[in-house]
Amino acid sequence: MTTGPSHPPRGAARRSRPLRVADAIKDWVVERGLQPGDRLPGEAELIERFGMSKGTIREAMRLLQAQGLVETKTGPGGGSFVGAVSRERAGALLANYFYFRDVTIADIYQVRIALEPELAASLAGNLTEAQLAELEAIMQDYAHAAADAEEERRQHVASLRFHARLSDFGSNALLGFCVSFMAQILTDLTVYKRLYATPNHALWKRGRSHQSDLIAALRQGDAERARAVMKSHMEMARSLMDAQEAEVMKRFIAE
Repeated sequence: MTTGPSHPPRGAARRSRPLRVADAIKDWVVERGLQPGDRLPGEAELIERFGMSKGTIREAMRLLQAQGLVETKTGPGGGSFVGAVSRERAGALLANYFYFRDVTIADIYQVRIALEPELAASLAGNLTEAQLAELEAIMQDYAHAAADAEEERRQHVASLRFHARLSDFGSNALLGFCVSFMAQILTDLTVYKRLYATPNHALWKRGRSHQSDLIAALRQGDAERARAVMKSHMEMARSLMDAQEAEVMKRFIAE
Protein backbone atom coordinates (compact mmCIF):
# COMPACT_ATOMS: atom_id res chain seq x y z
CA MET A 1 0.00 0.00 0.00
CA THR A 2 1.37 3.44 -0.90
CA THR A 3 0.78 6.68 0.93
CA GLY A 4 1.66 10.27 0.35
CA PRO A 5 0.08 13.46 -0.95
CA SER A 6 -2.35 13.01 -3.82
CA HIS A 7 -1.14 16.26 -5.33
CA PRO A 8 2.66 16.45 -5.06
CA PRO A 9 4.16 19.92 -4.76
CA ARG A 10 5.18 21.76 -7.89
CA GLY A 11 8.55 20.52 -9.10
CA ALA A 12 8.32 17.27 -7.10
CA ALA A 13 8.63 15.16 -10.25
CA ARG A 14 12.08 16.59 -10.84
CA ARG A 15 13.28 15.48 -7.40
CA SER A 16 14.88 12.10 -6.89
CA ARG A 17 12.83 9.20 -5.57
CA PRO A 18 14.80 9.00 -2.28
CA LEU A 19 14.12 12.70 -1.63
CA ARG A 20 10.43 12.25 -2.33
CA VAL A 21 10.25 9.19 -0.07
CA ALA A 22 12.15 11.02 2.69
CA ASP A 23 9.56 13.81 2.53
CA ALA A 24 6.74 11.24 2.60
CA ILE A 25 8.23 9.60 5.70
CA LYS A 26 8.44 13.00 7.41
CA ASP A 27 4.79 13.67 6.54
CA TRP A 28 3.88 10.24 7.92
CA VAL A 29 5.67 11.00 11.19
CA VAL A 30 3.82 14.32 11.52
CA GLU A 31 0.44 12.80 10.69
CA ARG A 32 0.84 10.24 13.46
CA GLY A 33 2.20 12.69 15.98
CA LEU A 34 5.37 10.70 16.59
CA GLN A 35 7.92 12.15 19.00
CA PRO A 36 11.72 11.85 19.32
CA GLY A 37 12.57 8.33 20.42
CA ASP A 38 9.48 6.72 18.89
CA ARG A 39 10.22 3.65 16.79
CA LEU A 40 9.82 3.82 13.02
CA PRO A 41 8.59 0.90 10.90
CA GLY A 42 11.16 -1.63 9.73
CA GLU A 43 12.55 -1.68 6.23
CA ALA A 44 10.12 -4.30 4.91
CA GLU A 45 7.11 -2.31 6.16
CA LEU A 46 8.47 0.90 4.65
CA ILE A 47 8.95 -0.83 1.30
CA GLU A 48 5.33 -1.99 1.37
CA ARG A 49 3.92 1.26 2.74
CA PHE A 50 5.60 3.55 0.22
CA GLY A 51 5.75 1.15 -2.71
CA MET A 52 9.46 1.71 -3.36
CA SER A 53 12.50 -0.53 -3.78
CA LYS A 54 14.83 -1.50 -0.95
CA GLY A 55 17.56 0.73 -2.38
CA THR A 56 15.27 3.77 -2.51
CA ILE A 57 14.05 3.24 1.06
CA ARG A 58 17.60 2.85 2.37
CA GLU A 59 18.75 6.02 0.61
CA ALA A 60 15.73 7.92 1.95
CA MET A 61 16.57 6.78 5.48
CA ARG A 62 20.21 7.81 5.01
CA LEU A 63 19.01 11.27 3.97
CA LEU A 64 16.86 11.52 7.10
CA GLN A 65 19.78 10.38 9.25
CA ALA A 66 21.98 13.08 7.70
CA GLN A 67 19.30 15.63 8.62
CA GLY A 68 19.24 14.36 12.19
CA LEU A 69 15.60 13.31 11.91
CA VAL A 70 16.26 9.56 12.14
CA GLU A 71 18.52 7.72 14.56
CA THR A 72 19.55 4.13 14.03
CA LYS A 73 20.47 1.84 16.92
CA THR A 74 22.02 -1.60 16.66
CA GLY A 75 21.82 -4.62 18.95
CA PRO A 76 18.87 -5.84 21.02
CA GLY A 77 16.00 -3.41 20.79
CA GLY A 78 17.69 -1.67 17.87
CA GLY A 79 16.09 -0.20 14.79
CA SER A 80 15.22 3.21 13.42
CA PHE A 81 13.77 5.90 15.65
CA VAL A 82 12.54 9.46 15.29
CA GLY A 83 15.41 11.84 16.02
CA ALA A 84 15.44 15.45 17.21
CA VAL A 85 17.79 18.02 15.70
CA SER A 86 19.80 19.59 18.52
CA ARG A 87 20.28 23.34 18.82
CA GLU A 88 24.02 22.81 18.37
CA ARG A 89 23.53 20.94 15.10
CA ALA A 90 21.02 23.47 13.79
CA GLY A 91 23.39 26.31 14.70
CA ALA A 92 26.32 24.66 12.95
CA LEU A 93 24.30 24.08 9.78
CA LEU A 94 23.05 27.66 9.78
CA ALA A 95 26.54 29.05 10.38
CA ASN A 96 27.84 27.05 7.44
CA TYR A 97 25.00 28.43 5.32
CA PHE A 98 26.19 31.94 6.16
CA TYR A 99 29.75 30.99 5.19
CA PHE A 100 28.83 31.86 1.61
CA ARG A 101 27.30 35.21 2.56
CA ASP A 102 28.90 38.40 3.78
CA VAL A 103 27.77 38.56 7.40
CA THR A 104 29.36 41.41 9.31
CA ILE A 105 29.69 42.30 12.97
CA ALA A 106 27.28 45.17 12.27
CA ASP A 107 24.73 42.64 10.99
CA ILE A 108 25.09 40.54 14.13
CA TYR A 109 24.68 43.50 16.47
CA GLN A 110 21.70 44.82 14.56
CA VAL A 111 20.02 41.51 15.39
CA ARG A 112 21.32 41.36 18.97
CA ILE A 113 20.17 44.89 19.79
CA ALA A 114 16.72 44.09 18.40
CA LEU A 115 16.26 40.70 20.07
CA GLU A 116 18.19 40.44 23.33
CA PRO A 117 16.37 43.27 25.14
CA GLU A 118 13.08 41.54 24.29
CA LEU A 119 14.40 38.23 25.59
CA ALA A 120 15.48 39.92 28.81
CA ALA A 121 12.09 41.59 29.25
CA SER A 122 10.26 38.29 28.69
CA LEU A 123 12.33 36.61 31.41
CA ALA A 124 11.77 39.24 34.09
CA GLY A 125 10.05 37.63 37.05
CA ASN A 126 10.00 34.25 35.32
CA LEU A 127 13.34 32.75 36.34
CA THR A 128 13.89 30.50 39.33
CA GLU A 129 16.50 31.23 41.94
CA ALA A 130 18.48 28.28 40.61
CA GLN A 131 18.54 29.80 37.12
CA LEU A 132 19.54 33.21 38.44
CA ALA A 133 22.26 31.58 40.54
CA GLU A 134 23.55 29.83 37.41
CA LEU A 135 23.92 33.18 35.65
CA GLU A 136 25.73 34.59 38.68
CA ALA A 137 28.05 31.57 38.68
CA ILE A 138 29.01 32.24 35.05
CA MET A 139 29.90 35.80 36.04
CA GLN A 140 32.44 34.41 38.50
CA ASP A 141 34.59 33.47 35.48
CA TYR A 142 35.26 37.18 35.03
CA ALA A 143 34.88 38.39 38.60
CA HIS A 144 38.26 40.13 38.44
CA ALA A 145 39.75 42.38 35.81
CA ALA A 146 41.95 40.58 33.28
CA ALA A 147 45.70 40.73 33.79
CA ASP A 148 46.62 40.27 30.15
CA ALA A 149 45.23 40.03 26.62
CA GLU A 150 44.70 36.26 26.69
CA GLU A 151 42.76 36.37 29.94
CA GLU A 152 40.58 39.17 28.58
CA ARG A 153 39.81 37.05 25.51
CA ARG A 154 38.73 34.16 27.76
CA GLN A 155 36.56 36.51 29.78
CA HIS A 156 34.88 37.75 26.62
CA VAL A 157 34.01 34.16 25.64
CA ALA A 158 32.68 33.52 29.15
CA SER A 159 30.46 36.60 28.93
CA LEU A 160 28.97 35.25 25.70
CA ARG A 161 28.20 32.03 27.58
CA PHE A 162 26.10 34.18 29.94
CA HIS A 163 23.95 35.29 27.00
CA ALA A 164 23.75 31.81 25.50
CA ARG A 165 22.55 30.40 28.82
CA LEU A 166 20.02 33.18 29.20
CA SER A 167 18.61 32.16 25.82
CA ASP A 168 17.94 28.65 27.18
CA PHE A 169 15.53 29.94 29.81
CA GLY A 170 12.87 31.57 27.65
CA SER A 171 9.60 30.03 26.50
CA ASN A 172 9.97 31.37 22.93
CA ALA A 173 12.11 28.70 21.28
CA LEU A 174 12.67 30.76 18.11
CA LEU A 175 13.80 33.83 20.02
CA GLY A 176 16.08 31.71 22.20
CA PHE A 177 17.62 30.00 19.18
CA CYS A 178 18.36 33.32 17.45
CA VAL A 179 20.04 34.76 20.54
CA SER A 180 22.05 31.58 21.11
CA PHE A 181 23.08 31.51 17.45
CA MET A 182 24.46 35.05 17.62
CA ALA A 183 26.50 34.13 20.69
CA GLN A 184 27.80 31.03 18.89
CA ILE A 185 28.92 33.06 15.87
CA LEU A 186 30.70 35.59 18.08
CA THR A 187 32.40 32.79 20.02
CA ASP A 188 33.47 30.58 17.11
CA LEU A 189 33.85 32.85 14.10
CA THR A 190 34.97 36.26 15.32
CA VAL A 191 38.50 37.61 14.92
CA TYR A 192 39.83 40.91 16.18
CA LYS A 193 42.40 42.96 14.29
CA ARG A 194 43.14 44.92 17.45
CA LEU A 195 42.59 42.17 19.98
CA TYR A 196 42.83 43.43 23.55
CA ALA A 197 46.20 45.12 23.16
CA THR A 198 45.78 46.37 26.73
CA PRO A 199 43.02 45.03 29.00
CA ASN A 200 40.33 47.68 29.32
CA HIS A 201 39.33 47.56 32.98
CA ALA A 202 36.74 50.32 32.62
CA LEU A 203 34.83 48.33 30.00
CA TRP A 204 35.14 45.14 32.07
CA LYS A 205 33.65 46.95 35.07
CA ARG A 206 30.83 48.44 33.00
CA GLY A 207 30.01 45.10 31.38
CA ARG A 208 29.80 43.28 34.70
CA SER A 209 27.72 46.11 36.13
CA HIS A 210 25.27 45.71 33.25
CA GLN A 211 24.94 41.99 33.89
CA SER A 212 24.55 42.48 37.64
CA ASP A 213 21.86 45.10 37.04
CA LEU A 214 20.16 42.76 34.59
CA ILE A 215 20.04 39.92 37.11
CA ALA A 216 18.58 42.30 39.70
CA ALA A 217 15.88 43.39 37.26
CA LEU A 218 15.11 39.78 36.34
CA ARG A 219 14.86 38.85 40.03
CA GLN A 220 12.57 41.80 40.75
CA GLY A 221 10.35 41.13 37.74
CA ASP A 222 11.08 44.57 36.26
CA ALA A 223 10.66 43.95 32.51
CA GLU A 224 11.24 47.54 31.40
CA ARG A 225 14.42 47.81 33.44
CA ALA A 226 15.66 44.46 32.09
CA ARG A 227 14.98 45.62 28.52
CA ALA A 228 16.80 48.94 29.04
CA VAL A 229 19.82 47.37 30.72
CA MET A 230 20.22 44.76 27.99
CA LYS A 231 19.91 47.36 25.24
CA SER A 232 22.63 49.48 26.86
CA HIS A 233 24.78 46.37 27.28
CA MET A 234 24.39 45.43 23.60
CA GLU A 235 25.22 48.96 22.45
CA MET A 236 28.36 48.95 24.59
CA ALA A 237 29.37 45.57 23.17
CA ARG A 238 28.88 46.84 19.62
CA SER A 239 31.14 49.83 20.36
CA LEU A 240 33.77 47.49 21.77
CA MET A 241 33.67 45.35 18.63
CA ASP A 242 34.07 48.46 16.48
CA ALA A 243 37.08 49.58 18.52
CA GLN A 244 38.71 46.18 18.16
CA GLU A 245 37.94 46.05 14.42
CA ALA A 246 36.22 42.70 14.82
CA GLU A 247 35.37 40.65 11.75
CA VAL A 248 33.49 37.40 11.08
CA MET A 249 35.85 34.70 9.82
CA LYS A 250 35.21 32.69 6.67
CA ARG A 251 35.34 29.21 8.18
CA PHE A 252 33.10 26.18 8.38
CA ILE A 253 32.35 25.06 11.91
CA ALA A 254 31.88 21.57 13.28
CA GLU A 255 28.63 20.37 14.80
